[in-house]
Amino acid sequence: MQNVNMKQPPDVVSSKDMYYIQDMLDWNLTSAKITRDFAGKVKDQEISRELGALYEMHKRHYDQFIAFLQNHTNTNVQ
Repeated sequence: MQNVNMKQPPDVVSSKDMYYIQDMLDWNLTSAKITRDFAGKVKDQEISRELGALYEMHKRHYDQFIAFLQNHTNTNVQ
Protein backbone atom coordinates (compact mmCIF):
# COMPACT_ATOMS: atom_id res chain seq x y z
CA MET A 1 0.00 0.00 0.00
CA GLN A 2 1.32 3.39 -0.96
CA ASN A 3 1.50 6.19 1.60
CA VAL A 4 -0.55 9.15 0.34
CA ASN A 5 -0.21 12.63 1.83
CA MET A 6 -3.29 14.81 1.73
CA LYS A 7 -2.71 18.41 0.69
CA GLN A 8 -6.00 19.40 2.29
CA PRO A 9 -8.36 17.58 4.66
CA PRO A 10 -11.57 16.25 3.11
CA ASP A 11 -14.77 18.30 3.27
CA VAL A 12 -16.32 15.78 5.65
CA VAL A 13 -16.93 15.96 9.38
CA SER A 14 -16.87 12.54 10.96
CA SER A 15 -18.86 11.54 14.02
CA LYS A 16 -15.59 11.59 15.98
CA ASP A 17 -15.02 15.18 14.79
CA MET A 18 -18.53 16.11 15.91
CA TYR A 19 -17.91 14.73 19.40
CA TYR A 20 -14.68 16.71 19.60
CA ILE A 21 -16.45 19.91 18.50
CA GLN A 22 -19.24 19.31 21.01
CA ASP A 23 -16.69 18.74 23.79
CA MET A 24 -14.87 21.97 22.93
CA LEU A 25 -18.09 23.98 22.97
CA ASP A 26 -19.33 22.35 26.19
CA TRP A 27 -16.01 22.82 27.95
CA ASN A 28 -15.71 26.52 27.09
CA LEU A 29 -19.34 27.30 27.91
CA THR A 30 -19.22 25.42 31.22
CA SER A 31 -15.92 27.06 32.15
CA ALA A 32 -17.29 30.51 31.33
CA LYS A 33 -20.38 29.93 33.48
CA ILE A 34 -18.37 28.59 36.43
CA THR A 35 -15.77 31.37 36.41
CA ARG A 36 -18.47 34.05 36.11
CA ASP A 37 -20.34 32.52 39.05
CA PHE A 38 -17.21 32.31 41.23
CA ALA A 39 -16.14 35.85 40.27
CA GLY A 40 -19.40 37.13 41.74
CA LYS A 41 -18.99 35.16 44.96
CA VAL A 42 -15.33 35.82 45.81
CA LYS A 43 -14.65 38.63 48.29
CA ASP A 44 -11.02 39.23 47.24
CA GLN A 45 -11.15 41.77 44.40
CA GLU A 46 -7.90 40.62 42.78
CA ILE A 47 -9.15 37.03 42.56
CA SER A 48 -12.51 38.28 41.33
CA ARG A 49 -10.79 40.26 38.54
CA GLU A 50 -8.73 37.22 37.52
CA LEU A 51 -11.84 35.03 37.45
CA GLY A 52 -13.57 37.73 35.40
CA ALA A 53 -10.68 37.63 32.93
CA LEU A 54 -10.97 33.85 32.73
CA TYR A 55 -14.70 34.20 32.08
CA GLU A 56 -14.02 36.64 29.24
CA MET A 57 -11.40 34.31 27.73
CA HIS A 58 -13.69 31.25 27.76
CA LYS A 59 -16.63 33.27 26.44
CA ARG A 60 -14.45 34.71 23.66
CA HIS A 61 -13.23 31.24 22.69
CA TYR A 62 -16.80 29.92 22.67
CA ASP A 63 -18.02 32.86 20.55
CA GLN A 64 -15.10 32.54 18.13
CA PHE A 65 -15.73 28.83 17.73
CA ILE A 66 -19.43 29.40 17.06
CA ALA A 67 -18.62 32.15 14.53
CA PHE A 68 -16.11 29.86 12.80
CA LEU A 69 -18.67 27.06 12.57
CA GLN A 70 -21.33 29.43 11.24
CA ASN A 71 -18.95 30.79 8.61
CA HIS A 72 -17.83 27.33 7.52
CA THR A 73 -21.16 25.57 7.44
CA ASN A 74 -21.98 24.21 4.01
CA THR A 75 -25.26 25.88 3.12
CA ASN A 76 -25.41 24.08 -0.22
CA VAL A 77 -26.28 20.69 1.25
CA GLN A 78 -28.67 18.80 -1.01
